[in-house]
Amino acid sequence: LTAEKAERVDIAAMNAGALDYLVKGEISARMIERSLRYALKLGETLEALRRLATRDQLTGLLNRREFERILVEEEERVRRFKHSLGLVMVDIDHFKLVNDTHGHMTGDVVLREVARRVAEVVRTVDRAMRYGGEELALTLEQTDRSGALGLAGRVCRAVEREPILVSDTLALNITVSAGAAAMPQDADSGPKLLNAADKALYAAKARGRNRAVGYNEI
Repeated sequence: LTAEKAERVDIAAMNAGALDYLVKGEISARMIERSLRYALKLGETLEALRRLATRDQLTGLLNRREFERILVEEEERVRRFKHSLGLVMVDIDHFKLVNDTHGHMTGDVVLREVARRVAEVVRTVDRAMRYGGEELALTLEQTDRSGALGLAGRVCRAVEREPILVSDTLALNITVSAGAAAMPQDADSGPKLLNAADKALYAAKARGRNRAVGYNEI
């Protein structure tokens, strides 16, 4: 609300974060209704844009850009509050074979369902993201390496527990491999933590897949 009528007021209001402004003495019920409709519509549009910017379109998980932002944020939190941050990297086993044998549409179905099962395992305070291709990343609040490894094992079991139904005539047995690490136990920065979890993931792949490996085990 403002008593000023100058043209500069609307620009100043928008720069300050307002969605709209009303001039005192000129307010009517119709004007308030219009302003509320406008604010709600703009809010919906901004939320849709935010989702497009932060979410992976196929899986609905947070995207890689958001993962990189979160990792920087969490590194600062670890340094400031002296607690642990767990990171689990997850990769779908033999995913290329799924695409080559059944087609990329089937691969998309598999990736969406794996993402859904993985997201169900993590706590509400944790975050699940699509890192790239068939690889997912999980950041785990106040979680040490042991806790991250335990979560990684639950992820493997959640994916393996039953075949993924692609169609009425096709169900695929899918497994994942996972690598777990934690900061500050295994790394003193976000990039080093990612590298540690990634090395643990490759160790899980090398040891036969469908398993979780901690960074201290390689």
